[in-house]
Amino acid sequence: MAFLDLDGLRLHVQRLGPQDGRPPAATAVLLHGLLTDSLASHYFTLAPALAAAGVEVLMYDQRGHGRTGRPPSGYRLEDFVDDLAGLLDRLAGDGPVHLLGNSFGGTVAFSLAARRPARVAGILAVESEPASPAWAAKLDGILRRAETELADESTLAWVAAQRGAHTARLARSAGRLLAGTSLARDIPASRLPTEAQLRAIRCPVLAVYGTESDLADQAAWLEELLPRCRSTFVPGQEHSVLVEAPGTVLDLTLAWLREHGAPLRGPAARVGQDLEGSLR
Repeated sequence: MAFLDLDGLRLHVQRLGPQDGRPPAATAVLLHGLLTDSLASHYFTLAPALAAAGVEVLMYDQRGHGRTGRPPSGYRLEDFVDDLAGLLDRLAGDGPVHLLGNSFGGTVAFSLAARRPARVAGILAVESEPASPAWAAKLDGILRRAETELADESTLAWVAAQRGAHTARLARSAGRLLAGTSLARDIPASRLPTEAQLRAIRCPVLAVYGTESDLADQAAWLEELLPRCRSTFVPGQEHSVLVEAPGTVLDLTLAWLREHGAPLRGPAARVGQDLEGSLR
């Protein structure tokens, strides 16, 4: 476990890398989603296998989440993007990196690519979308509802009964985050990238959706918006693709990294090689 100070924010960072002493095949930064998510969702799914394939993996708890500091304010999208940019400047050298974003983590990745395109080799976005006025309005409704519901003990009791104690603990932590910070008001008030800035993103993008997710309907729009975007769909899944189908997401990630020049190695590399053709 390590902590990085970024302008007064104590950022919890985990770093996994190749164990064979050879230079990394690529650098991947894994970005988690809002409220109930943390770097743990990547640590227990993609990260170890990526490191075993020769990838330098950086993960961190986004502001307000996990073991990272929880300031009372400062939760606009641009604040999250500033954190990512600062992390890259401190820990990832000068070259471009691959960004793997789950849900809101993908939104942060798209925004960094719009701001600093030379820093981004590619984006793999799982159940995610770029920030837009429609995105801000949707998040406003979701966060306002969550702020009310997660403060209600009867709601938390229902979550525990229906989804288990672990999910209930995550929901309770999310409720504390919303109650103790300005996040629910800051996110909808974020400074959004313009459509022209998004259209200027030229790095390759793989958008992964669950077939049963509401976001799957945006695939054609995103492919039209981003000139190098391609979509793939995980059958039978809703929004929690990473948690519910981690093996599939890992296989897609390895194949995508190989396709874009990462010389993967070890047993996992064979999986990426086998699937690479199916992504073309």
